[in-house]
Amino acid sequence: MEAGEFADWLSGIGRLSDEQIALALTELGAFADRSDDVGLRPSPEVRPERESPTEEGERRKARIERDALATIGERKVERLGCAHCGADEIVGWGRSHGLPRYRCRACGRTFNAATGTGMARLRKKDRWLDQAQAMIDGVSLAKAAERCGVHPTTAYRWRHRFLSAPALDKPQTLQGIVEADETFILESFKGRRSGLARKARKRGGKARHPGAFSDNIPVLVARDRSGATTDAVLPEDTAVCITQALASAMSPANVLVCDGGRPLRAFARRAKIPVRVVPAPGKPLPGEPDIHINNVNAYHSRLKEWMRRFHGVATRNLPNYLGWRRALEASAEPIDPQGWILAALGQGVHQQQLTL
Repeated sequence: MEAGEFADWLSGIGRLSDEQIALALTELGAFADRSDDVGLRPSPEVRPERESPTEEGERRKARIERDALATIGERKVERLGCAHCGADEIVGWGRSHGLPRYRCRACGRTFNAATGTGMARLRKKDRWLDQAQAMIDGVSLAKAAERCGVHPTTAYRWRHRFLSAPALDKPQTLQGIVEADETFILESFKGRRSGLARKARKRGGKARHPGAFSDNIPVLVARDRSGATTDAVLPEDTAVCITQALASAMSPANVLVCDGGRPLRAFARRAKIPVRVVPAPGKPLPGEPDIHINNVNAYHSRLKEWMRRFHGVATRNLPNYLGWRRALEASAEPIDPQGWILAALGQGVHQQQLTL
C-alpha cells in the first residue's frame, strides 16, 4: 500500500461510527477463529517467550530495591541539601547507576546521596539491601558473599565501606549519670601476611596476662542511663587518652561512676567532673542503688559475645566493629535494611539529631 493510500484508509477509519467499529471487530474475531483451523496463525514456537517465574521475581525484586534506594536518597538530600555546599536549592537531575542525581542551583554541581561518603562509587547497588541485611544479622564474610552473589574480597570491602559512617556516629554529649569502664580485647594482626612483631598465633591464642598489658588493646566505653553510648580504642590506658576520648562528651554537669581505676579518676579530676567509685563491679554503693556500673559492664558482655562469631577482629578494624555494635543498639526499634543504608550514607541516629 502506498503512503497516500494508507493515509486515506486511516482517515476513513476516523469517520466510522461506534456500531460500525464494533461490527468490524466482531468479523475480525470470526476470521481469526477460522484462520486457526487452516493454519494461518503463527506456530507456538515463533511466539515470544514469557519470563519464567524466577526471572520475573528477580526483575520485581530489582525494581523494589531501586525504588527503596531512591527513597533513602531523597530522605538524606531533603535533610542535608547539597552534598558540596549544603544549599537547599536542589532540583532533580535524572538517574545514574541506580541512584537519582540532583543538581544544586547555588553551586551548579551535581551529586547523589552517596557523594562524599564511604559509599561513593560503590557498584552493584541492586545488592545493597542484601548486604545491609547481612550486616544486621551479623553473618560471616563467606555467608555475606553468598547472599549478595559477590566474591569474599568484595564482601570484605563492602563491609567496611558500610561501616565507615556508623563508626563515627556517636552522641555529642552524655546526660546525667555516666558509667565508664575499660575492657580489653586481644591484639590481632588478622589478615596480615608479613611484618609481624611476634610469631603468628594459632587458633586465636590468649593474652599472656589479663588487663592492661601489651597483648591487650584497651577499649573505653561510657554509657549514660538513657542508653547513649560512646566508645574509643585507646592507644594506652592513660588519663591523657581518656581525656581525648571523653572531653567533648562530658562536662561538670555529669556524674562519672567508675570502679576506681586511676586513669578514669585522673580524667574526672582534671575535667572537674564529680566522680563516684563503686566498691566492686556489680555492687552499688551502700544506700545508693543508682550508683553502679552494671549497664556498662553488661554492654561489655554483649559486645564480646557478639564479636565471638567473627573468630577474632583485626585491631586496625576494631573501631569499625565498635561502630557496628553501637548502630545495632542505638535505635529504639530494630534497624531495617533501609535504615542501615541511611546510616551508611552518614545519617545514623546521632548524625540525624545534628541535622534537625
